Amino acid sequence: MTAPAPVDPSRCPLCGASNACAMEVARETGVAQPPCWCMSATFTATLIQSVPPPARGTACICASCAAKAAAASSPTETTTGTP
Repeated sequence: MTAPAPVDPSRCPLCGASNACAMEVARETGVAQPPCWCMSATFTATLIQSVPPPARGTACICASCAAKAAAASSPTETTTGTP
């Protein structure tokens, strides 16, 4: 049995693109960043549940995946803030 690949916190766990997470940049560099884009983004419950369990709380969803899910969701299914 092979070990699962480590989660890259700088990559979206859904599409693999850079998630542009300001909080991750600050953690890696030690340089304070402006508030992350995700603090004002909309994340659907369905989108959050689609993140693989090993990546939950470790890697942020990217803006593109968040926008696609928000456009396809109903208004009652969304939450705002960090995924």
